[in-house]
Amino acid sequence: MVVEDEPLIRIDIADFLRSEGFLVFEASNADEAIAILETGLVIEAMFTDIDMPGSMDGLRLSAAVRDRWPPIKIVATSGHRAMAAADLPGGSAFFGKPYDHAAVAACLRGVLSL
Repeated sequence: MVVEDEPLIRIDIADFLRSEGFLVFEASNADEAIAILETGLVIEAMFTDIDMPGSMDGLRLSAAVRDRWPPIKIVATSGHRAMAAADLPGGSAFFGKPYDHAAVAACLRGVLSL
């Protein structure tokens, strides 16, 4: 799942990941992401922006996902700040913006062991 409030950025990375063989669900904010997860769809990984408007930012979303759906792998991104490993749930990865699409796909393959 790609969670990104900037539509062009979300569409761009989602389309790239689809072209790489990933099944991608899209959410524009944390509330939409939680709603998708609550449907019971099998989501194996979440690529989320950190700086998003709404009820929670990407850090809080990552923590909520780790608490409620622990198997989901989390990869975060931000163009406004760098994140240390201690800032994210255990086992998460981080990419600063702008990021290399192929590197994101490789990271997702790695965390999913594809």
